[in-house]
Amino acid sequence: MKIGEDITDENIQRKTGSIFNIQFFSVHDGPGIRTTVFLKGCPLRCLWCHNPEGIKKQKHLAFAERKCINCGVCAQVCPQVHSFDGGKHVVNRAACAMRGACVDACAARALEIVGREASVGEITSEVMREKRFYEGSAGGVTVSGGEPSMQPEFLFALVKNIKKENIHVALESSGFCDYSVLEAVLPYVDLFLYDCKETDPELHRKFTGVDNKLILENLRNLYKAGARIRLRCPLVRGLNDRDDHFRGIAALSKEMDGLEGVEILPYHKLAASKADRMGLERQDEYEQIPREESDRWTDKVREYGGRVIVS
Repeated sequence: MKIGEDITDENIQRKTGSIFNIQFFSVHDGPGIRTTVFLKGCPLRCLWCHNPEGIKKQKHLAFAERKCINCGVCAQVCPQVHSFDGGKHVVNRAACAMRGACVDACAARALEIVGREASVGEITSEVMREKRFYEGSAGGVTVSGGEPSMQPEFLFALVKNIKKENIHVALESSGFCDYSVLEAVLPYVDLFLYDCKETDPELHRKFTGVDNKLILENLRNLYKAGARIRLRCPLVRGLNDRDDHFRGIAALSKEMDGLEGVEILPYHKLAASKADRMGLERQDEYEQIPREESDRWTDKVREYGGRVIVS
């Protein structure tokens, strides 16, 4: 069945999906002031992943140890999940049924369920509260993740419904999906924020767990279809801060000279603390680089002929 074929004007509002955040007043996810909706689920395993809470579709129980006051109320409410060993709060997430009783009982707000089911109608109502900011700044709504294409029917319904409100819609994607997903949402997406994580195929597999062949095929197909595209290039010192990668980025920019341009996104360290809160395997931390080094990377891509957007 074609994506979105069974989604009618009558049932579009009721279509549900899994999200982990709605971030208001976002200024780094496309033009103007935006609201970013983060969908759960991602097929990639990037070494530098900035949103580890978006990798799995399932909900997570998050625990911020620094906030915990060791009051023990959570263990009284849910002893299967929470216990205290020598004054240390131990969380057994495998036993968690995600009912949230411990979260409600935590006066220190050290506990949180990350991820929720939400309908297209609910999300549209939330993002429409900020419409005056979109109109005043040429902004809009960005759908990100995770990888939004992991929920194709929900993604289709969401962007179609938001676009119906005459709001600028951007979609951030790794491009690692069946092209039919991107093709289906194309009429409702004003700007694709398309990730370019690594131009060398083998290194792309090493850094993300997948080859970049499909990603580049989808990029070229989108471009041929007339999509407005901005390449977003996360750069990490010691991994992809290499001359051949800078040349590769510039080559894509020159090959598809109608691209809106290239954004250079230096690595930041927020992900490690997120992984700790979720009880996920901690990633390697890479060095957060100063602005002047990021500027040198930008200059390199520009030197090789890439058209760089400086945000």
